[in-house]
Amino acid sequence: MDFATNPADGTRIAFQVVGSGPPLLLVHGSLLTHTIWRTFGYVKALRPSRTLILVDMRGHGRSDKPHEIEAYTMDSIVGDLVAVLDAVGVPSADYWGYSYGARAGLTLAARAPERVTKLISGGGSHGPQKGAFDRLFFPGCADVLADRGMDGFIEEWNKHRLFPVDAATRAVFSANDSDAMAAYFRASDAEPGLSDADLRGLKIPSLFYVGSQDTTRLDDTASAAALVKNSELHTIRGFDHSTTPAASAEVLVVVEPFLKH
Repeated sequence: MDFATNPADGTRIAFQVVGSGPPLLLVHGSLLTHTIWRTFGYVKALRPSRTLILVDMRGHGRSDKPHEIEAYTMDSIVGDLVAVLDAVGVPSADYWGYSYGARAGLTLAARAPERVTKLISGGGSHGPQKGAFDRLFFPGCADVLADRGMDGFIEEWNKHRLFPVDAATRAVFSANDSDAMAAYFRASDAEPGLSDADLRGLKIPSLFYVGSQDTTRLDDTASAAALVKNSELHTIRGFDHSTTPAASAEVLVVVEPFLKH
């Protein structure tokens, strides 16, 4: 892994560059790392034709993990992504983010449009984030993270799921710093999001996708796509928020033509 430093606060962001071709920045969802893109086959499919920039968001993976709530503002996140692009030496890149990564990408495109050439947003939301993690996981999840750690979080999450947390997800989640994640959850809860006018102002080619069973983000994704001029909207049939990333075959069918166009 290489590291970029956000000049605003000195936070180091881990990233890896693989493949060859036009640059594509890949940004994961909450509680995950850049390895998710490898695990589900995206790297194998894309690296022959793309220079892939795989990022661990602050608080995740090998990046720095501040415990202060104020460290996780979207201004800081955008600064991290710009720092990575600068460290790689590319003035702009196509962007693909899922969930948290999608929200970060929309914000990057709105605040630094010269850095994003195309935008792919999977299972994202541009609106206020108050209560989003409580809906996605369970009520009071940030408090459980802070008080009982990742094991307590997973135990409580299991009580609210139709199916138990699988071993692979448990392993990835357990590797997180629970204090950093609690701070990130609380910062996200206070995030006002982007305005509809911000999305109407986006001029870059954009593609939105979401799982048909993703009750937390189905409406948000459709709303965002309706605001962005000339954007594409795709529904990945039979998948919810947590399983859509694993549906790489179905997702790549809609994303690859967009990237090649």
